[in-house]
Amino acid sequence: MQPFGRWYFNVVVQVPVIEASGRGEVGIDLGLKDYATCSNGEKLQANQFYRNVQKQLGIAQRANKKRRVKAIHAKVKNRRADAIHQFTTKLVRQHSLIVVGNVSSKSLVKIKMAKSVLDAGWFMLKTQLDAKSKAMQGVFLEVNEAYSTQACLCCGSISINSPKGRAGLGIREWTCPDCGALHDRSTIRELTR
Repeated sequence: MQPFGRWYFNVVVQVPVIEASGRGEVGIDLGLKDYATCSNGEKLQANQFYRNVQKQLGIAQRANKKRRVKAIHAKVKNRRADAIHQFTTKLVRQHSLIVVGNVSSKSLVKIKMAKSVLDAGWFMLKTQLDAKSKAMQGVFLEVNEAYSTQACLCCGSISINSPKGRAGLGIREWTCPDCGALHDRSTIRELTR
């Protein structure tokens, strides 16, 4: 029995391995404006699972209603898990290669946006993508994101005019001075002129 009074019945069954139906490739950028943005334009919208019930949670906590607090936390957890399950299942069915940046929630929790970082559920997203990719004979890779938004996707150069540092995050689009390619940092897509 769960601490908030719900019962679950689990049944173990053997399921044959299904080959991945998708043959595509996709890169995923994790963020807080949109929890995940794919290179093909698909997004896992920022639903702000925790922030939407924050007021109700505060009222229940001040009234010392422990069962209600547990029920609200369970509701948030279930909504986040459902959204991530739907998103990851769709991606794995469409793509045999999935690449995600190595963004760490642990290191970002120490900044001002800790609630938003924890609410995004990046670890759960990456764990599900890894497990589902293996189950459907796909490939899941985690890559180093250092300088990925500053380097040109076409020629690979990091120009002195490319976006720099935290202040440069306000720069969403930039043009490579070497090859002239236009880049959109928020969707990882390369837009050519």
